[in-house]
Amino acid sequence: MHAIETVELRKTFGEIVAVKGLSLAIPKGEMFGLVGPDGAGKTTSIRMLCALTGADSGSATVLGHDVAKSKRAAQKETGYLSQKFSLYGDLTVDENIEFFADIHKVKNWKPRRDHLLEMMRLAKFRDRAADKLSGGMKQKLALACSLIHTPQVLFLDEPTTGVDPVSRRDFWKIISSLSAEGITILLTTPYLDEAERCHRIGLMHEGEIIALGTASEVMNSIGMSVLEIFTPAIRESVKAIKAGLPLDPQAFGDRLNILTPDPAKTLGEVTALLSGKGIGVTEHRVKTPSLENIFIHLVKNKTA
Repeated sequence: MHAIETVELRKTFGEIVAVKGLSLAIPKGEMFGLVGPDGAGKTTSIRMLCALTGADSGSATVLGHDVAKSKRAAQKETGYLSQKFSLYGDLTVDENIEFFADIHKVKNWKPRRDHLLEMMRLAKFRDRAADKLSGGMKQKLALACSLIHTPQVLFLDEPTTGVDPVSRRDFWKIISSLSAEGITILLTTPYLDEAERCHRIGLMHEGEIIALGTASEVMNSIGMSVLEIFTPAIRESVKAIKAGLPLDPQAFGDRLNILTPDPAKTLGEVTALLSGKGIGVTEHRVKTPSLENIFIHLVKNKTA
């Protein structure tokens, strides 16, 4: 039995199709990332799995519980961290955790609370009001509240968005430790670098999964390489290549990245073209495509 499974899950808001036939099968203990920009359908997908938004069609199960028919049973075994801080600002750290322990009817919750506060490095702030915490600390508190009832499945909706780099690093250490304990985690993120931390990912665009697999599988899925070219005239080179060759160069600082199935051939064509414009190529190298390269390529091909 999969921990999370969806079959052709669909959701519309008026004329906007937020999620188009989402089908996923996530085994127990996996950390799965739904990756994509704002408006891709990530939050709507996770809210349907948490039974906070009803689907128009399709089905979803969490730990064998049909989300539509057994909402309470599914929610009892899951934790959910939303995009927005949704705790009580006038309550202290301890009081917020106690409140959620009461909601979930957790008995003998204090040892669990103390363990979570140590894990989140919030123990010395337990008497501070939630509104007085930093952004990263608020997220850690929200995560602690979502874990107080020891869920088997954890849903995290863009948990590190708007968090400072240090807190973001700490948060990922916590998520990784939870995954190591065997908790199934489904998280959404707009950050492609975070996707590589997940066991598997789904690149999402306009309500659809456009690539699915491990980060390595996705990066090798299109059979292309990145030709990286260094030139002293970046802007002029981009214009010349776009005008003279059927290529789509991307500028990154002092270099150009070109996604191509044949790097040697492309290098020869680009070098000859730029030479004719009086522009030299000072250095080049061939790399495996990044997730950003793959995502841009797939989106452009889909909308072409």
